[in-house]
Amino acid sequence: MDRVCGYEPQGREFESLQPRQQVRGVYIINTMSIRKNKIILTDVDGVVLDWEEGFSVWMEHHGHQKVDGYQFMYSIGDRYGMSRDNGHKLVKVFNESAAIGFLPPLRDAQYFVKKLSEQHGYKFIAITSLSLDPYAKELRTRNLNKLFGDAFIDVVCLNTGADKDEILAEYGAKYTDNYWIEDKPENVQAGINAGLKGILVEHGHNMAEPKGTVVKNWEEIYNIVTNQ
Repeated sequence: MDRVCGYEPQGREFESLQPRQQVRGVYIINTMSIRKNKIILTDVDGVVLDWEEGFSVWMEHHGHQKVDGYQFMYSIGDRYGMSRDNGHKLVKVFNESAAIGFLPPLRDAQYFVKKLSEQHGYKFIAITSLSLDPYAKELRTRNLNKLFGDAFIDVVCLNTGADKDEILAEYGAKYTDNYWIEDKPENVQAGINAGLKGILVEHGHNMAEPKGTVVKNWEEIYNIVTNQ
């Protein structure tokens, strides 16, 4: 398990964080206390960043084309008419390339994530099955900071495509009843099982067996979190 900005809990209600300032484009956390109920746990790809758009461009550049009906397929191998193993290998190559540091925000994520952070005091912890490569992690962190400012206080990177049951059990114990936002139904359910409030961001590929509260965009998430 890999973390960008680590911290230790101080008491049951507050998290004590280190000074936050920007050094070479990377945010370092400032001394401050954040209420635990102001922490939102979130996936990154397909939730706050449009990974599919970046990956599609990269795949086209390398001569790969999607099959008909790809938008309803979760497996990258299925989407491109190749074995799932080869699809996974290409995802890993992409996730560890320079392109991973320049993904655009998903839908309205940039506006509403920043609004939750700047106007309501919420902070975000990213839990992403990106890669264990330290350079991929650095690029991801810079990408998030560039788009969302200081909204993200921690980035937890797991191996490419890794399951999240174990990490969610850990974070669910620490942040019971906090929100957990994902685009993979199985991971939403794992968060719910760990005591988190699961929210599923709708995509064509994840509506067969949705879990948790289903939303189309971050405006809906904003309204849920702020009770509007």
